[in-house]
Amino acid sequence: MRTELPGHRHEWLDEDAGPVVRPYTLTGGRARPSTDGLDLVAYVLAKPDPDLAAYPELHPEHRLLVELAGRGTPVVELAADLDLAIGVVRVLLGDLLSRGLVAVHQPPRATYLPDNDILKAVVDGLRAL
Repeated sequence: MRTELPGHRHEWLDEDAGPVVRPYTLTGGRARPSTDGLDLVAYVLAKPDPDLAAYPELHPEHRLLVELAGRGTPVVELAADLDLAIGVVRVLLGDLLSRGLVAVHQPPRATYLPDNDILKAVVDGLRAL
């Protein structure tokens, strides 16, 4: 579900033509984030009271990401809220991470994966029902 912020209007959107700025423009031509492995369900949390004035090079989308991440939000929700491609959001989050403006909390990795024989037995059992 897309969250509209009060008074927020996507400044790079023309109602008739759609987006007027290509995603690679927002990322400076970069296709990969400066940090590895931002999982879709990883939570992004902005640092308390970040001094964004110290970073005049940040785009409005960077600033909005910091604002949205103030309550702790998954990467995929940030992309949906900004109506940007997930790859673009990952690059922008990498910029914010490198500046220390946000922290990312990755979900725990599965330490145990069931054996294929067990999975086959479960499937066979379900088919027998």
